[in-house]
Amino acid sequence: MAIEQQESTQTETSVVTMTARAADKLKEIVAKQDRTDLALRVYVTPGGCSGFSYGMTFAEGTEEGDALVEQEGVRVVIDPMSAMYLKGAEIDFVDALMGGGFALRNPNAVSSCGCGQSFKTADDHGSAKACSH
Repeated sequence: MAIEQQESTQTETSVVTMTARAADKLKEIVAKQDRTDLALRVYVTPGGCSGFSYGMTFAEGTEEGDALVEQEGVRVVIDPMSAMYLKGAEIDFVDALMGGGFALRNPNAVSSCGCGQSFKTADDHGSAKACSH
């Protein structure tokens, strides 16, 4: 299933943006998979040590209500619930000996835990759980 651009999911201000470094890394990963139809799905789930956890996976298509962001030749899809918590976030790629990979800078997070995969918002939704690290 190919990613189709849905104009109704586009907004004047993108839900998320991506640094050039993250876009380049995503292009590299997609090229290695030989799958130009893939997009990066970014999502938020309840849980984690601070209340919410970030997740990323590859998507072959969009689902109803998804936000589709196209930037620098790559696609990012975000479900409506996650979009509420990720509005204005930036995806970067961090090259580090420990903890490298894709990272989110989320202006909606008022605190996060040491693992960097969990965050808390100002309205305290979500229930905190122990870090799995």
